[in-house]
Amino acid sequence: MARSYPIYTKVTACNYQTSKSFGSKDTSIQNICVGTGAKNSTELAEIKTTRRVVDDQTIFKFSVDGHILKEIIMCNETKEIIEQFNYIK
Repeated sequence: MARSYPIYTKVTACNYQTSKSFGSKDTSIQNICVGTGAKNSTELAEIKTTRRVVDDQTIFKFSVDGHILKEIIMCNETKEIIEQFNYIK
């Protein structure tokens, strides 16, 4: 039985024949590391997606290294997007 999650992450990489995906309820954090392998690598970036329910709205935020880049506010009753913010300059 398939589950439905408010945060859905789809990953496409050259070593996968098809894309991979996973879901999260409130917070998804990906730590992107680069180097020659798992033991010899350093973190390049932390990517975080969050969901917070406030009154009758759900607020989704997307950030990289603690800097919010995008935000969406959705009405819980109608499931429509109320506002979108793009903080990328």
